[in-house]
Amino acid sequence: MELATIKYSASRAAGQPGSRAAGQPGSRAAGPVFGLSSEWLLAADGVPVADVLVLSHPEQIERLRNACPQAGPTAVLAGDPCFDRMLAARPYRERFRRALGVRRGQRLVVLNSTWNPESLFGDGGGEDVLPLLLPKLTAELAADEHRTAAVLHPNIWHGHGPGQIRSWLDRAQRGGLTLVDPLEGWQQALLAADAVLGDFGSVSYYAAALGIPVLLGTAALTGLAADSPVADFVRKAPRLDPHAPLRPQLDTLLAAHQPMRGPAEFTTSAPGEAAARLRRVFYDVMGMPEPPAPALLDPLPLPSYDPPVRTAPLRVLTSVVGATEVSVTRYADPRHEPQDPGEAHTAVHEDTLDPGHLATADVIFRHGSPDDPRLGPPEYWTAEVLERHPGCALAAYVTTAGRCVVRTRDGALLHLDAEAQGADPAVYASALHAWLALGKDPADLAGGLTVRTGRTAHRVSVTRGRAPAR
Repeated sequence: MELATIKYSASRAAGQPGSRAAGQPGSRAAGPVFGLSSEWLLAADGVPVADVLVLSHPEQIERLRNACPQAGPTAVLAGDPCFDRMLAARPYRERFRRALGVRRGQRLVVLNSTWNPESLFGDGGGEDVLPLLLPKLTAELAADEHRTAAVLHPNIWHGHGPGQIRSWLDRAQRGGLTLVDPLEGWQQALLAADAVLGDFGSVSYYAAALGIPVLLGTAALTGLAADSPVADFVRKAPRLDPHAPLRPQLDTLLAAHQPMRGPAEFTTSAPGEAAARLRRVFYDVMGMPEPPAPALLDPLPLPSYDPPVRTAPLRVLTSVVGATEVSVTRYADPRHEPQDPGEAHTAVHEDTLDPGHLATADVIFRHGSPDDPRLGPPEYWTAEVLERHPGCALAAYVTTAGRCVVRTRDGALLHLDAEAQGADPAVYASALHAWLALGKDPADLAGGLTVRTGRTAHRVSVTRGRAPAR
């Protein structure tokens, strides 16, 4: 039997030009389109290289027939399996959020970039946006109200190498940015997102198709067919102003968001049908009958638990707003002193890059298992930290997603407990430090402490602890 060739063309690619100059606006056949032009689809003798060209929307078939008529008869509409997998996984959004360590009351902001000189990770099409944007993610977005993650195209990782990518993003990672696996985890991160900061690539387009608010950090049109769906999306999507404060732009984006019709319409003309249609095509090409069982796509797997680890110094603003209630706002490695009202102190992870920061920390914390033999029990670790750093007022060992053990400078050992999906327990330690700094007695917290992060209130129990016998 002669071997058949099947070529799959993703719907987003239909808007991107090939290696030659793009055509003039308004002309669907004016220039070659990446993946749908003769240089991609025809052999030297003018015969199509593939027996079947799989497309996801009739708009692409029309574009194909104009760009490469010889390949027109090979086109088959079979939907988009990638998009179908995301549609099927929508009910598990909260699980994906928990896998990324998104806590109650937090927004997940996903940064993404395609591979292109004018992409967000390129030079932004004339202005290098990324160096302006990265510091804003941690310095302007309160750590306990926002969770940040980045999805970079696999070719970015391949072209620069993982070491270089991590070096470029090291400061942002220490501030809490997570780098999502470019092959296995990006779809789940997208489904979990509250907002996407991106460019003209596929991930931004998929986000818009899913109804997720998208803010474009770069919106270059020079590399897009002027009449394509993706070009229409880029023209209409809200734009990021890299020189303006980021938080108000995100607030406006979310408040004014209306799902865009174009991406949802043009991503696929057969939502939920890709598996059945593709299998029908495959068996038809092989000349064999289809199996009787339904055609199914592998479900998106639940990613490993990957909470943020902020080892950059945290500037903590606090305000005691009630008898046992404290408002806390933390900023990771801000370039300037935050302007929010309230008292301020510095909280530093023990594994901070610069150990000198520990000498000026009011609160020193770390995350770990309570039975880690390398550190000793939390009761011993906290005492050791206070002995080693005489300027520190409180040491906090976070043992689980909702619990930490703290020791104050006067020797009080306290256990702070709250729900697992509440705030980072290190926030509770900072709230306790602010409350005690007013000269209050821990015994007055027998009824618990209320900690506010943004608009979210977290109820924390405070109990006396006792060091175990050595």
